[in-house]
Amino acid sequence: MSGLRVLAVDDLPPALDELCRMLTEAPEVGEVVGAGDAVKALKLLQADRFDAVFLDISMPGLDGLELASLLAKLSEPPVIVFVTAHDGHAVAAYGIGAVDYLLKPVRTERLAAALAKVARLVPSDRPGPGPDAMAALPVDSGGRTRYVRRDDVLFAEAHGDYVRLHTRGGVHPVRMPISRLEEYWEGTGFTRVHRGYLLAVAAVLELRSDTTGGLLAHTEAGDVPISRRHARDLRDRLLEAAQRGQLGPPQ
Repeated sequence: MSGLRVLAVDDLPPALDELCRMLTEAPEVGEVVGAGDAVKALKLLQADRFDAVFLDISMPGLDGLELASLLAKLSEPPVIVFVTAHDGHAVAAYGIGAVDYLLKPVRTERLAAALAKVARLVPSDRPGPGPDAMAALPVDSGGRTRYVRRDDVLFAEAHGDYVRLHTRGGVHPVRMPISRLEEYWEGTGFTRVHRGYLLAVAAVLELRSDTTGGLLAHTEAGDVPISRRHARDLRDRLLEAAQRGQLGPPQ
């Protein structure tokens, strides 16, 4: 297991930032994603897999206990750890199935104990993502969340802690490292062609040379640089796709 994937949920930005920081620094954790409310958290959980959710209780709208009750009905629910400033909900929290109940401000040793409980419940041989994992990604813009379908993405570009999904309709930022996206989209027609780019093979219209002799893959959403170490693999994939009649941009 490369590290736990954890979703942290809190409606107070300072508290969420601090929880994300502490989780990121924990050696058991491989990746942390933050959500500022329960509705956004639910959308993320519907679109992706998380090993554990560290969840505030008192939030406007859908609160933490209500969200946890919904998650408990999933076929493979994440492990729930509540993080709250109040101790009055402990009985209800454990009744829902939470493995721990942390009081704010969270102490490092208590967080470590909670993560140890989570790690014991997450199988070390858990299966990798299936072909339908992350077939659509939630994109937040202007206070709204919309979904970008994987089949509409021509290539993905790394940009700090985000990836930019390039489609024929525009560019959509998603908070996720490109290595994680590659893991989920492997075997779905995407291939890594550069340290900063993931390319849909079927979206390649032609290969071009740039002014310095480098290789570019031309798509309807723009040109993608191809590193030398990935050039042969891409050419082989393009040949295979052409032989199967699968070359051309998504319709």
